[in-house]
Amino acid sequence: MSHGADRVWSVTEHLESILGQLTPLDPIELQLLDAQGCVLVEDVTVPVALPPFANSSMDGYAVRVADVTAATREHPAVLDVIGDVAAGSGALPTVGPGQAARIMTGAPLPPGAEAVVPVEWTDGGTGQGPVTGMAPSSADPAGASGEVRVHRPAEARQFVRARGSDVAAGELALAAGTVLGPPQIGLLAAIGRGTVTVRPRPRAVVLSTGSELVQPGDPLGPGSIHDANSFALTAAARAAGAIAYRVGAVADEVETLRATIEDQLVRADIIVTSGGVSVGAYDVVKEALSTLGDSFGQDAEGTAGHVEFRRLAMQPGKPQGFGRIGPDRIPLLALPGNPVSAYVSFELFVRPAIRTLMGAGAVHREVVRAVCATAVEGSPEGKRQFLRGRYDRTTGTVTPVGGSGSHLVKALAHADALMVVPESVTSVAAGGEVDVILLD
Repeated sequence: MSHGADRVWSVTEHLESILGQLTPLDPIELQLLDAQGCVLVEDVTVPVALPPFANSSMDGYAVRVADVTAATREHPAVLDVIGDVAAGSGALPTVGPGQAARIMTGAPLPPGAEAVVPVEWTDGGTGQGPVTGMAPSSADPAGASGEVRVHRPAEARQFVRARGSDVAAGELALAAGTVLGPPQIGLLAAIGRGTVTVRPRPRAVVLSTGSELVQPGDPLGPGSIHDANSFALTAAARAAGAIAYRVGAVADEVETLRATIEDQLVRADIIVTSGGVSVGAYDVVKEALSTLGDSFGQDAEGTAGHVEFRRLAMQPGKPQGFGRIGPDRIPLLALPGNPVSAYVSFELFVRPAIRTLMGAGAVHREVVRAVCATAVEGSPEGKRQFLRGRYDRTTGTVTPVGGSGSHLVKALAHADALMVVPESVTSVAAGGEVDVILLD
C-alpha cells in the first residue's frame, strides 16, 4: 500500500507516526553479563549492607586507639602482634590492651580493634614476614608474632570501612529505567544479584540494496561502489543499544529482496533497509514492499502487513518508508540510499525507534542551541535541512563541515553534530543561532 504518498510529511509527523506504533519489548530475566546495555524494569534494593562488615582499607595493623595516642617516631608505641587477619578470615583474634593484629586490605576488623595503622606508619614488625603480598587463609594467632613499633597516632575508625558505608540494607541500589553499564553490573554483583529483570536489547537487522554494491575489501568493477551503508547503519544500531546483524547488500531483484527479508524476520525486532525508496526504475525496496499482500504472512487477526512510502519535507532524506510486516508485525524502516541521507535518517527515525523498543528513558539525542561560526546559505525553503557540523561546547558555537551533498561521507565522518535549519529559513548569518543535534 502507499498511504500518504500523495502528500508531503513533516519530519515531526513521520517520527510521531513511527513511535506511535511501537511499544517496548517484553521484560525477560537475564544473567548479569547478558543484561549489559539493557534497561531495568524493576527497582533493585540492597538485601545486605555493603560492605557487610567493618573492614580495613589498608595493609597494616589493627590496634586500639589508646595504645597509639602518644606514638611518635622518637617514642613509638610498642605492641605485641597476636596474629594475622586476611581477607576472608573466619575466626578472628581479639585485640587487647598493648596488642595488635596484622591485617590485610579488605579483611574484617577483629574484636577489640578500633583503627588500622598502615604498615608505613610502623617499623614493619619484628620476627614477621612482610605484610605486602601475604595472604593467610584465616586468622591465625600463631601466624604472626613478635612486636611492631607504631610511630604515628590513629583516630577511631581510621582506615576502617564501616559496615553499610557504601549502601545500607533496604536502600535503593538501582531504579527501574536504569541502563545497565559496567558500574551498574558491578553493583548488582556486589549486592549478590545473579540475575536481573530487564527489557532486552532490540535485535536490528540491517541490509542495503543495490546491484552496484561491492563488499569492502573486494575489487571494484565498472560502475560499482563499496557498500558503506550497511556497515555505518549496523554500527549506528549497536551504538543506539541494539544487537545488530548486518545482512549486507542485496541485488536489485524484487523476489530476492522479499526472500531475504522473510528469512530475517525470525531474528529481528526491527529491520532497516537503505536504498531503493525513490521513484527510479530500479527502486527495488519500494517495488517489493509497497504491495505486500500476504508475502510475509498474517498476524493473529488475519491482517497482512504493509510498508508505507512517504515524501518528507527534509534535506537530505526526502524519501522514507515505514511499516510493520510478518506475523509478529516487525517494524521496518526503509531509508534512502545516499550515505548521508541514510545516516541522517537513522539518527532522526531509527535510533528513536530502537530506544523506544528497549524502553530507554532517553529516546532522543540531546539538542542544544548554538551560534553559527560561519554563514549558511541556500537552505531549501519549505524543507527542514540537516547540515553536518562540529560543535564546540566551550564557546557554544557550531561550524558547518563539508557541503550539503548527500554523498559526502568524509564530511560526515568529521562531524559530531547536525545543524538544523527550519523549513521557513533559507539562510543563517554568521553569529545567528540554530538548534544542534549532538551526535556521539
